[in-house]
Amino acid sequence: MLSLPAMLAQLSSIAMQYIDASMVGRLGADDSASIGLVSTSLWLFWGICSAMTSGYSVQVAHKVGAKDEEGARRVFRQGISASLIFSLAVTLIGISIAWRLPYWLGGDPTINPKASLYFIVFIAALPLLTLNYLAGGMLRCVGNMKVPSLVSGLMCLLDCIFNFVLIFPTHHFAIGDFMLTIPGAGLGVLGAALGTVGAEAVSAFIMMYYACVRQSEIKLWGYTGSYRPTREITSKAASISTPMTVEHAVICGAQIAITMIVSPLGVIAIAANAFAVTAESLCYMPGYGIGDAATALTGQSHGAGRPKLVSQFGNMAVGLGMVIMTVMGGLMYAFAPEIMVVITPVESIRDLGAEVLRIEAWAEPMFAASIVAYGAFVGVGETKLPALMNFGSIWLIRVPLAWILAGSMGLRGVWLAMCIELCFRGTIFLIRLLFTKWNYGSK
Repeated sequence: MLSLPAMLAQLSSIAMQYIDASMVGRLGADDSASIGLVSTSLWLFWGICSAMTSGYSVQVAHKVGAKDEEGARRVFRQGISASLIFSLAVTLIGISIAWRLPYWLGGDPTINPKASLYFIVFIAALPLLTLNYLAGGMLRCVGNMKVPSLVSGLMCLLDCIFNFVLIFPTHHFAIGDFMLTIPGAGLGVLGAALGTVGAEAVSAFIMMYYACVRQSEIKLWGYTGSYRPTREITSKAASISTPMTVEHAVICGAQIAITMIVSPLGVIAIAANAFAVTAESLCYMPGYGIGDAATALTGQSHGAGRPKLVSQFGNMAVGLGMVIMTVMGGLMYAFAPEIMVVITPVESIRDLGAEVLRIEAWAEPMFAASIVAYGAFVGVGETKLPALMNFGSIWLIRVPLAWILAGSMGLRGVWLAMCIELCFRGTIFLIRLLFTKWNYGSK
């Protein structure tokens, strides 16, 4: 019941990514590559802020599981203050490097200015996106998956409308004797960034409203309390989120390193890599939805002092995730060319993207194991060892293999390295799940 709305929310996110990729793909290889060049760097900044909010939402899950609603509200208030302070600091760092970043990544001078512009628009909106992450995390951790799912669907629709108007110029359509005019700003890559940020801003407002005014367990409307961070809650949030934040930074650092390995392969390889990553999300986003459900269930069970139930929910969620992502991987393998046709009209990008998608399809079952098991561990506040496992796997296996194989196999070698690493990562997470004693820290 929790996983299905969470998966639908993730699928809405995927649809939004497909819309962005498809619309930008119509602009040509250079514009596509300019976005692909900075995408991994944006994931770094988004992920750091998202991981930071998890330190507060996990505490809320524990408080709700222990029937301490006033404590949950106290955590939520401080989470809002901390999220704004942290995201503003990260935004300033991002803005300060925005114009040099594409050059550091080895981008071609013809695409670097647009890449910088795309990056800076998203970074400037980071405080709004962080509040969206916080409110969504709070709602999911109290067991409300429906509202984030519905809001994600609305965000997808708005993204489609905003992008169409902002990316393309004005369109004129003749319907019989009637001429229909659809206005357009013709902003290209800048329009793609503004459209997505606008949809995210509306989503953040709705999500924060529901969490603060409507959700009974954590609503702040009608209740008084301080928003000033306290040492107890802040230190506990830091102990949960710091390993996740560092882990995400290190993993995204590895993904940025992969981007630097791909950049010398040319504009077609950069665009194919970016579009294939977007296409692959069709497979792994359901896993993240189930992982969100696992975090809520193990977190509340842990807060209630029921370690056996924590174990049952963890194992069940991992099994479900592996089954679903195995099916999705099979579909991706079968329909890889058709998926790429939806995203880009450039034949060379389509063909290369379809090839690497079929390589990656073999890794989806074990990728699911790592995603969902990680969500289960986060729910009980166990983040240090899983973070080290993710860090070691991607830096010690994926990056060196990608560097070695790219020379002889091009982009195909980079994705083969990714497939091998994900299979290894899933294996070590399954082993960790099997030998975990879930009774630590319980009542």
